[in-house]
Amino acid sequence: MTPPVTAPALFDEIAFDAAGLVPVIAQQYDTNEILMVAWMNRDAVAETLATGRVCYWSRSRQALWRKGETSGQVQRLIELRLDCDGDTMLALVDQTGVACHTGRRSCFFRAARDGDWHVIAEVEKSPDELYGEH
Repeated sequence: MTPPVTAPALFDEIAFDAAGLVPVIAQQYDTNEILMVAWMNRDAVAETLATGRVCYWSRSRQALWRKGETSGQVQRLIELRLDCDGDTMLALVDQTGVACHTGRRSCFFRAARDGDWHVIAEVEKSPDELYGEH
């Protein structure tokens, strides 16, 4: 019988970079839509697994970032996966509302077409509505 994976063993398998971070792809669990890419440190991974609410590390703010804490557009964790090299994670999530700070469902709203970037997804909720007027 295989012993259950304990938290320390779980963290030992993650190849955090020199800054203590690992990239995380957020994907809508039922549609497979890629929503965004962000970063987690050890504390963000631990909080995400403990609470079921996705928490990232904000490189610009140098602080934990609980997805939706200011916008209300939360991500509920369905499953957290680790790739074969241990250096990238996939968060299967249930996204409430939009995932992108621009007010779009996904951060991947531009496509390379005919030698230029074309917007392929419209704003669903204005950033002012999400974060208040700047």
